[in-house]
Amino acid sequence: MPVCYHCGTETSELFSCSKCGQSYCTLHKDPIDHECNIVIESLNFTPHQGSQITPSYTAPTQVISHNVAQSSMADGVIRGTSDGTYTWYRQEQAVPENAFDPDSGISFKGIFLAHKSELTHFLIAGIIIYAIGIMSFYSSIGSTYLWTLFILSTFYVTAFLFHELGHRQVAVHFKLQTKFRLLTYGLLMTLVSLGRFALPGAVVVLGLDKISRKTGLCKAAGPFVNLVYGTLLFLISFIIPKSLYPLNYIFCIGAYLNFMLGSFNMIPFGILDGQNIWKWKKKVYFGLIGSLVPLFIITMVIMNTSISLNLYLP
Repeated sequence: MPVCYHCGTETSELFSCSKCGQSYCTLHKDPIDHECNIVIESLNFTPHQGSQITPSYTAPTQVISHNVAQSSMADGVIRGTSDGTYTWYRQEQAVPENAFDPDSGISFKGIFLAHKSELTHFLIAGIIIYAIGIMSFYSSIGSTYLWTLFILSTFYVTAFLFHELGHRQVAVHFKLQTKFRLLTYGLLMTLVSLGRFALPGAVVVLGLDKISRKTGLCKAAGPFVNLVYGTLLFLISFIIPKSLYPLNYIFCIGAYLNFMLGSFNMIPFGILDGQNIWKWKKKVYFGLIGSLVPLFIITMVIMNTSISLNLYLP
């Protein structure tokens, strides 16, 4: 059965592109969807005789969700670039078995401490997010319930890390190369904004297609984890006896943080998860946003009105 030149999917119906002359499936038939200009450059490029074709990848300066990769050719070297989750790679050599290994020859631009262990990246990101949580919550709580700062900051950092782990574990399930990585630009923005823009790192996944079930599930995993985690915290907030106030209320805030993060990432724009989920399957998109947004609104109303007095105060 013929296959799409862009994604390799077998299909009974292919569409020929008059510009580059290749055949594509329904999802990639339009020139913009198969990076037509890149294909033309690749087909017209002829390496110097005896030269070695060497792939080089560039990871993103900003990754939460995952768009279009580009390719460039110069000096007899074919270079593919990845935005972190979608890789354009249709050259003679395959992606190395471990592209994240220091000896792979792959240069990840925009990644801070690119070849340090994933655990190191997780720890640094976790410490940064935790510190931001301490500073942010202290300004509103003060010293009255000082012990609650540590619980709230834990909910804050786990909402972020569990979201990223959701992306990571689905990618691992599909046997894709993936690592959590600190982003140089993200770290800079986090520091400059004093934590208002908190994105010190994100999961980098190599080899995802632009629009596919695999990509959609990887994207949906992050908001879905926030939905499940937030729902559990919300339910626990009602189970905790009122005599333990404000512990029960703190769990409600933890739920709110998860619903807020999940809802924000469902915005179908730019590098956010929602864009790829929307393009992949509308039912999944509406299912997630239809669950996250109402819960986000409910917890926000509870936190900012006298309703919390009746629900949580003894």
